[in-house]
Amino acid sequence: MRLADHVVEKLLALVQARGLQPGQRLPAERQLALELGVSRTSVREALQKLISQGVLSARRGDGTYVQTVPSADWLQEAMAPLAGLIESDPNYRYDVLETRHTLESSTAWLAAQRATAQDKERIQRCFDVMIEHQQSGHAELAARADAQFHLAIAEASHNLVLVQVMQSLFTVVLSTVERNRHDMFRLSAPVTLQQLTVQHQSLMQAILEGDPQRARACIGEHLEHVRHTILQMDEERARRERSMRLPAELMPSLPGVP
Repeated sequence: MRLADHVVEKLLALVQARGLQPGQRLPAERQLALELGVSRTSVREALQKLISQGVLSARRGDGTYVQTVPSADWLQEAMAPLAGLIESDPNYRYDVLETRHTLESSTAWLAAQRATAQDKERIQRCFDVMIEHQQSGHAELAARADAQFHLAIAEASHNLVLVQVMQSLFTVVLSTVERNRHDMFRLSAPVTLQQLTVQHQSLMQAILEGDPQRARACIGEHLEHVRHTILQMDEERARRERSMRLPAELMPSLPGVP
């Protein structure tokens, strides 16, 4: 890893450790250099990189700030129309699953390496809430807790860009999670719920134990299982719809039945 990239990682960790929120100011370059144990030139280069990525913003004569909410709002506004596509084009959820696979493979990998004790506690809490709602039969609340579970993992990655993207995708992700859960739990075998619970628990355990390879494998297996299951159900639904469109005279008749 290049020195600048290493300093970027240290800066992001510092922002996270201090709980700096959008709009709050970072310490001066000299102070950052002392705290991070690097030169001011390295700090300046890392700051510029984060500014170009939209994570930080520079105010002339006033210092460097954590990027304010409007940047994330702009991304969320750009994502908002995608939610409507879920209703108009049911197959669009497969694109969402592909996007989630790309993003969450990274967030799970990073979370397993970077999650703090507080992060792990939040992931565990989201998992427990999800199970509680499942057992109570509250499908909508369980879907929201499911999405929050995945978002908590993203936040544990401590990559502010990934977190912003995942937060902006939250509405779309929640819409697909609700639909997928509806199909998988009401139209599929009851064992499906148990399988997904085991997958979520395995993913959580890999992160709690700090195993990035296993965490990435678990999220991949989980999302592929979801994709395969809903694909099978979509194909079965399409077959039923085609059979219902057959003219009555072409429908097979049973022996002895006119």
